[in-house]
Amino acid sequence: MSSLKELLIEQMQDLLHAEGQLVKALPKMAKAARDPQLKDAFQKHLEETQGHVERLREAFDLLGAKAKAKVCKGMVGLVEEGQETITEHKQEDDASSDLALIAAAQRVEHYEMAGYGTIRTIADQIGDKKAAKLFAQTLAEEEKTDQLLTNIAGPLMGRVGADENGEEEEEEIAAPAKRSRR
Repeated sequence: MSSLKELLIEQMQDLLHAEGQLVKALPKMAKAARDPQLKDAFQKHLEETQGHVERLREAFDLLGAKAKAKVCKGMVGLVEEGQETITEHKQEDDASSDLALIAAAQRVEHYEMAGYGTIRTIADQIGDKKAAKLFAQTLAEEEKTDQLLTNIAGPLMGRVGADENGEEEEEEIAAPAKRSRR
């Protein structure tokens, strides 16, 4: 049991650092978002993320451990990718730029869902139902955010698809006119 508890604490330290990075990154994502619904989703998730940090701190207390962050290299990379996404898609149309942000954000959500699912399971295994419940609550919020991002992406994909189809139709219409001039 003690090695499982040590593993749990180690994973929590990793997630504490990850969540701390997101508290800094989410305002940048919100600022870069162009769709009002996406901007709002990022701002609301920032508030949730601050709550995730508090829940982790509470779980550390429950386990009698110090809430000390351990560098989460996975999240460091994901946050760097998110910043690259903001920079690289700055000149694109609104829908394409926002879809790129959603893709980056969903990679983060899936990383967090894996982490919280793991620590919830470990907490259950060692019999710490209170900590497991805290982790389950955070996991549910991460899943809800992931679904919200998927829902926001649908209409944006439709806009990009319509733009692309419209351009293709114009090219097809223009092509016969060019051929007839020869």
